[in-house]
Amino acid sequence: MTNVTNKSSKHEQPHPHHHHPHPESFWSARAKALESLLIEKKLLSSDAVEKIVQHYEQDLGPMNGAKVVARAWTDPDFKQRLLEDSETVLKELGYYGLQGEHISVVENTDTVQNMVVCTLCSCYPWPLLGLPPAWYKEPAYRSRSVKEPRKVLQEFGLDLPEEVEIRVWDSSSEIRFMVLPQRPEGTEGMTEEELAELVTRDSMIGVTKVQPPKANVREEENNEKL
Repeated sequence: MTNVTNKSSKHEQPHPHHHHPHPESFWSARAKALESLLIEKKLLSSDAVEKIVQHYEQDLGPMNGAKVVARAWTDPDFKQRLLEDSETVLKELGYYGLQGEHISVVENTDTVQNMVVCTLCSCYPWPLLGLPPAWYKEPAYRSRSVKEPRKVLQEFGLDLPEEVEIRVWDSSSEIRFMVLPQRPEGTEGMTEEELAELVTRDSMIGVTKVQPPKANVREEENNEKL
């Protein structure tokens, strides 16, 4: 069953060689030229540019969403509040603002797999997941996720049983969605910080599942061989 939901509607012999750097792209050169011009006109400062770059590199990213997921896995009261009033809880944690004004968290279960798409453009919860991946903005993903979500998930390596319901959530400028993935087995003794390291951006978009620690995966593989 598929629901489409829109709340807003190695070895070589050493040899001498010469290093030839890759030519700078047109857009990169243009961006640098524009930056230089704005600084020259005193409309922008180098410090301001550095702060913006640092913000996108260090402050925005899926590590924020991963922290929220890990806390929800370890704190039942927090999880309940998060699912009932996502926007308020996330704002309390400091996750709001540009592309994060209205965010709703939806939970995966044994019988429900949620996945997020923006059919109109690329609305996405930046404060929690950082900038959207290129494939999220592609017309193919935006259309096929609605028409054939099960097949799209299979292409991401997620082959779900037919009895699992797939719910497709359509993000918009009025509301953006993040998936709360299921906690993998074998993580009972892990700390919140350790759990956060397992959570991936794609699992919070809903196109993959969170995998157990590598040690547990190797142990399961060895058991299957036996």
